Amino acid sequence: MSTSTTASVSTHILDTSIGRPAQGVAVRLSARTGPGAHWQALGGSVTDADGRCKDLPALPEGTTHVRLDFAVEAYFENVVKKQADAQQDAPANRDSGAGVFFPEVAITFAVVPGEHYHVPLLLNPFGYSVYRGS
Repeated sequence: MSTSTTASVSTHILDTSIGRPAQGVAVRLSARTGPGAHWQALGGSVTDADGRCKDLPALPEGTTHVRLDFAVEAYFENVVKKQADAQQDAPANRDSGAGVFFPEVAITFAVVPGEHYHVPLLLNPFGYSVYRGS
């Protein structure tokens, strides 16, 4: 939870290719205190059955930039591949390229103290979108 001197972050992932939350995706949270500062790894979480990370660590005082790293390769290899095999025209069955186009998604954004930032990831095997939610 944010205070007047810190910001807070939450996220969730929706797999738009199947219209369901993406469960079991590892998410890492990092922060820094300015554009030239080094990133400090704060910890991480794994998305639950609702695609949410409910236990991301708190941001330290003075944080100005946050990075969320989503490890989506394992999700697509373990979960979506099984679903794709059940569909005759699924991308996994018609493409001869790599199984996962985006093995990870890194989102960096600016924060200000006292604000909460909910950053949803809309994900599919060949693209993604993010936005500041509520």
